[in-house]
Amino acid sequence: MIENVTLYGGCGRNGRPEPVSRIDLRMGDIVSIVGPTGSGKTTLINDIELFADDNTPTRRRLLIDGRVPPPEYKENPSSNPIALITQHTTFLSDLPVGEFLSAHARIRSQSDAQTTSLIEETLSFANQLTGEPISPGSRMTELSGGQTRALLIADATVICDTPIVLLDEVENAGIHRTRALELLRRRRKIFIFVTHDPRIALLSDFRVVMKGGSMVRLLRTDETERSFSAKVDRLDDLLSKMRDRIRMGERLTGAELEGVL
Repeated sequence: MIENVTLYGGCGRNGRPEPVSRIDLRMGDIVSIVGPTGSGKTTLINDIELFADDNTPTRRRLLIDGRVPPPEYKENPSSNPIALITQHTTFLSDLPVGEFLSAHARIRSQSDAQTTSLIEETLSFANQLTGEPISPGSRMTELSGGQTRALLIADATVICDTPIVLLDEVENAGIHRTRALELLRRRRKIFIFVTHDPRIALLSDFRVVMKGGSMVRLLRTDETERSFSAKVDRLDDLLSKMRDRIRMGERLTGAELEGVL
């Protein structure tokens, strides 16, 4: 069982050592990676996924429980402790959702009885993240972006049960972010979000600030930020409801803003 992950800084695009030389992550941590477009956020999670060992352009190093990750993590997908959920969710197979999850569970060496239970748990988890219910008979290529991302998050959390989950800009997928973080906190895993979203950032334990390809600062979410995160949640919920009304062809009256602005 993995207990902690250590990431040692390398160098930024200017070739200079990164200001943040070390990040320690423990099971149960929720972390956000923030910074402007092109600052190196995706490169950072790619380094983590690749078990960087001074062999990537950034020269970063990743240790798991104080040791270099064993080769089987890369060579055997069923042993890999890291799941990466990207913005790109194109599927090569048009399987029904139930068959897709069943195949994935079998790869993870689950019995038939376990597989049935895991599929039910995975769909229940996913359907708490998206407003569009997913059924076992839905085909993978017919899922919306929000449904797809919700299903992949649930799959990585429940069936893969990987201790480290990397999520690249999930706020663009239309999932219920606060509910997602509430559910994820119940699992003893490390969740790392690449995000521009203040809601996710404020609900994280700390955030890694990127600039020029470097990790330049670590900011732990303090009590001041936590105190107004509820207001950010209400504002975000309001915008979501307004978007839904527009999608449904309804008019906005301004009443939605009363008590907020």
